[in-house]
Amino acid sequence: QVTLVESGGGSVQAGGSRRLSCTASGRSFSLSAMAWFRQAPGKERDFVAGISWSGRTNYADSVKGRFTASRDNAKKTVDLQMNSLKPEDTAVYYCAAARGDFGGRFVTDYPYWGQGTQVTVSS
Repeated sequence: QVTLVESGGGSVQAGGSRRLSCTASGRSFSLSAMAWFRQAPGKERDFVAGISWSGRTNYADSVKGRFTASRDNAKKTVDLQMNSLKPEDTAVYYCAAARGDFGGRFVTDYPYWGQGTQVTVSS
């Protein structure tokens, strides 16, 4: 079992930066692929970034080059550094954990979820 708690959300102007953090509890964190998803009002929850236990990352095209995912297995944290933010990045951001080291880009790949943190980007 893995419990996830996100933090770092808030309001920022377009072009600014924000860093989200996800703190996990549970024995299998270091072996689990992790991911960040986001959900805007009235839209589906979309993949943003994924990171394997070894730190290998992959990103949605919409955030590639602007967002960076990282993890610290000793601290059981996963971060998402968001730069050059745009109004269309406004959403609730969720941290998710897979059961093992495979993490895809679908919501169904991840059985464990945080409660989400709101990021609002104003123009």
